[in-house]
This record gives sequence, structure tokens and C-alpha cells, in this order.
Amino acid sequence: MAEIKFLRPLAKALEKLLPTRWVRRYELFLYSAGISFLALEFLLVSLLLAGLVGIIAFILSPVKIYALPVFLGLFLGIAWVYPYYLLTKKIEDMEKNLPDAFFYLASSLRAGVSFSEALEEASTARFGALTEEFKRTVQEIKKGRATIEALRAFAVRNKRSSVIYRSTMIIIEAYERGAPMADVLVAVANDVREILRIKKERKASTGMQAMFFIIASGFIGPFILGVVSQIMGGMNTPEVGLNLPLEAIKNVSLAFVAIQAIVSGLGIGIIREGKFSAGFKYSAMLAILGVVIFLVATRVQISGFI
Repeated sequence: MAEIKFLRPLAKALEKLLPTRWVRRYELFLYSAGISFLALEFLLVSLLLAGLVGIIAFILSPVKIYALPVFLGLFLGIAWVYPYYLLTKKIEDMEKNLPDAFFYLASSLRAGVSFSEALEEASTARFGALTEEFKRTVQEIKKGRATIEALRAFAVRNKRSSVIYRSTMIIIEAYERGAPMADVLVAVANDVREILRIKKERKASTGMQAMFFIIASGFIGPFILGVVSQIMGGMNTPEVGLNLPLEAIKNVSLAFVAIQAIVSGLGIGIIREGKFSAGFKYSAMLAILGVVIFLVATRVQISGFI
């Protein structure tokens, strides 16, 4: 774990405020994502960077309240969305290579080597992010940790993937009971391959629904609200006789665009992967896209197109 010396006093102060259980879970989350920072120090770095950008936004923005969502958005982006993105990409890569890795281990076992030796051979093969996890497991075994315990640590590190966690726990149970490991690995590999095929079919069959959410919340909705805000500004003249609170209307519309994008992103996560947490990456993408489209629509002159 990397340490930043000048942040240690602040980290110790923050440690007293946050529950120990929460800090440990967050540290495991960062560890699983491959981020070599202590949890409290990474939180402090996120706070400092977000605070710096928030101060800049407060100074430069004509609407000072915008600094608050900028600060919160950037803090959540660094502290949660970025590690979650890294972890998601890592898990996707590991799940894709998992069946081939199990077949490789089974063939090594049938060649007469032990399970720990088969793991060491797999750690030199090309299985993407899974190779690095095998290397970490092999290093733990070489340092004196029991093979079963090293495999359990592997399962816990990748607990966010139900496919990896459950398949690893099945292998651990078979290993403890002395089952023929080569046959178990082949059976588990076939099951994992079937689960991944079903997942891929689900994503393909829900592609149109996800595209509808993306177009409606990321493009059409923000653009229409931006154009409407601009038309209302054109009507707010002494000749028409209207005196609308344009700035307040624009702020409410912008907030609506961001909230709609976040909710739509969560909906995409439910549709495509069956869980809310999978929608965080879509929410972040749609919120940024929707806000940009809205701001562009409020500034582009539409008089020439009407």
C-alpha cells in the first residue's frame, strides 16, 4: 500500500470519525480495483482535488451555487466512480478468461502436477487481469499461506463478481473433500461459460431499451429543455409583457436533466445486468452528456433555424 506522509495526521483524524468496518470495506474495494492507496488517504486526496476544483468553479462561475455540485460530483467521481470503473473492467476481463483458465488448470493437473504447481503455471500464461490475480495467489502460497486460504483470499478479493466468487468457492470445497480436481475444474468451466453466454444474450436483447434511455436522457431531453429555456428568454421582453425568472428556470431545468440522467443510468443497470450498482457508470456518463447538451442548447442561436 502506498502512503502519503503529509496526509497521515489528517488520515488519523478522519479515522476517528469514520466507522472501522466501513473503512475496511472501502480499503478492500480499492484493493480489488488495483489502487495501491490506504482508504483514508485516498479519500483525503479525493477531497482535496474536489475542493480545489470546487473553489475554482466558485471563483469563475457566475452562479456560485454551481460550485457545490461540481465539488460533490468530482469527489464521488474520484472516490467511487473511478475505482468502480477500474474494478468493473477488471472483473469483465477476468470473467471472460475464467473458463479458459480453469481448462488450463485441469490440463496441468492431468499432466501430473499438484494444484499449487498448476496455479504457478497459470500465473505465467496470458489470461489478462486473471494472470495478475494468480500471481498474487501464488506469491501468498510461497510465503507460507495454505493453498485453501490463498484461494479464499482470491475469492474475497473478487467477491463483487458472483461468477468468480461462487466458482472459486466450489473449487475450494472440492479441494477440501479430495474430489478429482481436474473433473471439477472442467465442470465449473463449462458452467461459467454457459452463465457468460446467458449474460451476453441478455445484454444483446436489452440493447434497444438501453439505447432509448441513452438517447432520451442524454440527447433529446436535455436539448429540448435547453431550446425551451432559450425560447422563454426570447419571450421575456417588454413587448411581450412577460417577466419570467429565467435564471431560476434554467437552474431547475439543469437539475432535472442531471437527476433524469442518473435515474435513467440506474434503470439501464437494472435492465442490462439486474442490479442498481451496475448503473453507476451509465449514470455518470449520461449526467455529463446531458448537462453538456443542455448548456450547448441554451447558447446556440436557434433564430436562424426557425
